[in-house]
Amino acid sequence: MKVMKWSVIALAVSAGTSQMALASQQSESKGFVEDASLDLLLRNTYFNRDYKDGAGDVRSWGQGFITTFESGFTQGTIGVGVDAYGLLGVRLDGGRGYNYGAMFERDSNGDPERDLSQAGAAIKAQFSNTVIKYGNQFPSMPVLAYDDSRLLPESFTGTLVTSNEIEGLELNAGRFTADSTMQSSSRDDVGLKSINVVGGTYAFNENLSTSLYFADNEDVAKKKYANVNYVMPFSSDQSLSFDFNIYRSDYDKDYVQAADTTFNDDGSVDELGARESHDNTIWSLAAKYSVGAHAFILAHQRVSGDRGYDYDIGDGGGSIWVANSYYSDFNSKDERSWQASYELDFSGYGVPGLFWKTAYVYGDNVDTGTGEGKEREFFNQVQYVVQSGPAKDLSLKLRNSIYRSNSDMREYYSPDLNEIRAFVEYPLSIL
Repeated sequence: MKVMKWSVIALAVSAGTSQMALASQQSESKGFVEDASLDLLLRNTYFNRDYKDGAGDVRSWGQGFITTFESGFTQGTIGVGVDAYGLLGVRLDGGRGYNYGAMFERDSNGDPERDLSQAGAAIKAQFSNTVIKYGNQFPSMPVLAYDDSRLLPESFTGTLVTSNEIEGLELNAGRFTADSTMQSSSRDDVGLKSINVVGGTYAFNENLSTSLYFADNEDVAKKKYANVNYVMPFSSDQSLSFDFNIYRSDYDKDYVQAADTTFNDDGSVDELGARESHDNTIWSLAAKYSVGAHAFILAHQRVSGDRGYDYDIGDGGGSIWVANSYYSDFNSKDERSWQASYELDFSGYGVPGLFWKTAYVYGDNVDTGTGEGKEREFFNQVQYVVQSGPAKDLSLKLRNSIYRSNSDMREYYSPDLNEIRAFVEYPLSIL
C-alpha cells in the first residue's frame, strides 16, 4: 500500500552509464569511527479511517523515535563494521475500540499497547565494492521490501550481499529468517520460515534501466519480478518516461488453503484454496510526462491467474512495486485498473520544498466469487520540507484517500472509507 516512488526509478537509471569497474569503496574507507554516523528521526504519525457504513472506525496517534547508527569500515583489504538501530513508539491517542492495529499491537486484554520498542544490530564486511551484512536490517528490493509507512519501520533478520563491482550494475542476494512488522516489538510476529532472494538492477545508460529479481518464500510462494524504465528527454526541463513492472507468483497449496479457508454457517470448513494451481501475474505500465514544475501520469494495471496478488506474507509490506498502489493496491483477482494523476513541484513557483500529488484510480472486472467487483480511489498528498533556518529539514506530509466500491467489492475487500494520514518528521544528525 505504498505510493510508487519515481525517485527510486530515477536513482536506478542514473546509477551508472558505462561498464567500467568502479574505484574500490573499501580502498577509500577512512575507518570505523571516521565514517560513522548517528541519526535520530522524530516522527509523529496520525491515522484516521472513517468507514462509511459507520462500523469499525479507527484512529491512532503516536510519537516515534527512530535512532540509527552506521559505522564506517575498518581499513585494509577487508573492512568490517556495525550497523544498529533503536525504535520507540509511544501511543498518544487511539484507545480500545479506536486503535489502528497497524500502529500498536494489542495486549492479552485486547487493549492497544501504550508503547512499543525494539533494538537491532547487524555486522558487516566490505571487500572492494561488495558488502555482506548479517543481522537486523531494512532490505528494499521489489520482492522483499520493508514497510515504513506508519509510525515505526518493519525490519528483517538475515544475510544480504550487495555488490556494485561494475558501474551501473547492482546485484543482491540474501536469506532472511524473521520479519518484525511495524506495530510489533516481537522479532518475528509473522512466522516467516525463510525467504531467499537474488536479483539486481542494471542501468544501460542514463535513460534506460532494467531489474530482475527472484524470491523463494518457504511454504508460501515463489516470485519473479521484472522492470524496465526508460526516460526520453526532450529538453532540460521536459521528458517522457515509461515504467513497466511485472510479478509472477506461484503460491504454495497449503498457504492458499489456509489463507482462503472460511467457515460455513454450520461451522464446517469451506476450503476455497483446494485447487491444483495457485498462480498470479500482475503487471503495470505507467507513462509520465514532465514539463517544468508539472508532471502528468497515466497508468494501466492488470491481474490474472488463479488468485489476486498477495504480499506482506513474510516478504514485507512494501513488496508491491506497481503503479496503482495507494490505499487500495488494485491487486484483486482478474482486476483491471486505470490511473490518471498529476504532480506539482512548487519550487518552480518560488516555494521550494512544497510538493503536491493527486490521483484517481478506477478498477473493475474483479472476480469476487459473487459477481464483478468495482472500486475507485481519489488520492491527494501534499508535503512540505523546510529548506533553511532552525527547523531545516522538518517535513510535514498530509495524505487523504477517498475509497468507494460496489457491494460485491465491499464484501470481498474493503468497505467504503475516507482516510487521513498525517506525518511530521524531524531528522537530527548527532554524529
